[in-house]
Amino acid sequence: MFGLFAKKPTPEEMVRKWTSGIRAQQRGLDRQMANIKTEEKKAEQSIKQLAKKGDVSSCKILAKELVRSRKQRERVATSKAQLNSISLELNYQASKLKVIGSLQKSTQVMKAVNQLMSVPQLQRTLMEMSREMMKAGLIDEMTGDMMDALDDEDLEEEAEEEVDRVLAEVTDGALGEIRAAPARTAVAAHAAAESDAESELDLEDMQARLSALRS
Repeated sequence: MFGLFAKKPTPEEMVRKWTSGIRAQQRGLDRQMANIKTEEKKAEQSIKQLAKKGDVSSCKILAKELVRSRKQRERVATSKAQLNSISLELNYQASKLKVIGSLQKSTQVMKAVNQLMSVPQLQRTLMEMSREMMKAGLIDEMTGDMMDALDDEDLEEEAEEEVDRVLAEVTDGALGEIRAAPARTAVAAHAAAESDAESELDLEDMQARLSALRS
């Protein structure tokens, strides 16, 4: 009830609120990138170990996950840069408030908000922020296409050559040696059976962790 008579925040207060919210989101993205990078290092180590055993199939599975994770990390970094672009524009708008007295429409903020709407972890915050920005006159009303700008681009099956490049990189060029290596002998296969079973469980666990970080 008291909210009905609450004092309307000033443009300066709104800018401070948005800037603070953006910084919080950037910190969250930093944590996400750090977590992804940690899991990538573990995956790289596992690939090296599996390569020594000649387990090409498992190497490829992890290399494919690694390619996808790297692309996701690039997207997160791009999102952080877009948030920074909004923050810089808000600081510029704040510097003009003393002279103009009101916020001016910004196509730069409009474009960045639209692009960031496709990032699931940012959508809720940006939806609220964009409504406030519209009321403050900083951006125009979001169209239906913009509000539904969810990117359905699931990370598709990666090209064999891209996966091979990652394998060559992680194994220091040993990929060719792996492919040329003869199949395990019956004795070697029997001796490695228990180790393979354990590796398969580790592989599934690592796949699940990398996939969870991309969601």
